[in-house]
Amino acid sequence: MLTGEFKNVLDEKGRLILPTRIRNELPGNMVVITQGVDRCLWIFTPSQWDSLARKLMESTSPFQSRSRMVQRRIIAPAQEIEIDKAGRIAIPQSLREFARLTKECVILGIDKYIEVWDADEYASYWQENEAEFRGAAEELSSLIL
Repeated sequence: MLTGEFKNVLDEKGRLILPTRIRNELPGNMVVITQGVDRCLWIFTPSQWDSLARKLMESTSPFQSRSRMVQRRIIAPAQEIEIDKAGRIAIPQSLREFARLTKECVILGIDKYIEVWDADEYASYWQENEAEFRGAAEELSSLIL
C-alpha cells in the first residue's frame, strides 16, 4: 500500500528520488507520470495507469468539449519514466513547469497512486482549502469505527 508523506529535493537535472518505502511497493522500475487535477503530478504503476486510461477513454468522447479537456489534461501529457538505479525519476520539463516544481518537493503516497507537489504550492493548497477539508471530513464521520 502506497502511503506516506515525504520531502525530497529536485536536482538540477530535474530528477527526484522516490522514497525507499514507496519504491519498495512498486512492481518493477517503470512508472507513468502525468498532470494531476490540482497543481501536482500523479504517478501510477503502468498497470494502474493502463486501467485508469482505459476507463477514462471509455467514459469520454472526443465530440464533447469537457471530455476533450479531461483527455488533454490527464491522458495526453502522460509519460512512462524509468526509475534509475539510484531510485530517481527524471521528470520531464513540461510536467515540472505544470506543477511549478522548483527545488523542495512533497511526495504523497495515496494508496494506488503518488502525488508530487512543489513544497510551497502544497502549503498554499492547504492554506486555501483547510476549511473545505474540515467540512468534507465531517461528512465522513460515519466511517469512523
